[in-house]
Amino acid sequence: MLSTKEKELIAQIWKRLIPVAEDIGSDALLRMFDSYPGTKTYFSHLDISARSAHLLSHGKKIVLAITEGARDISQLTVTLAPLQTLHAYQLRIDPTNFKLFSHCMLVTLACHMGDDFTPVAHAAIDKYLSAFAAVLAEKYR
Repeated sequence: MLSTKEKELIAQIWKRLIPVAEDIGSDALLRMFDSYPGTKTYFSHLDISARSAHLLSHGKKIVLAITEGARDISQLTVTLAPLQTLHAYQLRIDPTNFKLFSHCMLVTLACHMGDDFTPVAHAAIDKYLSAFAAVLAEKYR
C-alpha cells in the first residue's frame, strides 16, 4: 500500500507538525463540525467553538495520535488498539466520522502547508489517513 519513501515522507510531515498540533487538529475538527453538523453529536458536552480549550486539547490529541501511528505504520493496528476500543465501545463513534475527519484533515493540511503540500505529499497523506481511519473502524466489524 505505502512505499518506503511514502512512509518516510509521512513520518517527516507529521513530526514537523507537532509544534502546531493544537492548531492543525482544532482546525480540522472545526472544519468537520461545520461541514458535517451531525458529527457534533459526540461533542455536545464540550465547548467546540473556534479556539476553545476543549477543541484545542482534543485537536492536539488527534494530531499526536496520527503522528504516533506515522512513526511505524506497519504497527498501526497495535499502536491504535487502545483508541479502537475507546472509540468503538466507550464513545461509540460512528466509524463514518473517521473518513469525514480524514478528508477535513487533508484540507487543513493543504491550507497550512501551502506549497509543501505537494501532490506526492497529498497522495501519501491521503493513503495514510485512509489506513488510520480503517484501523480505527476495525472493532466495528
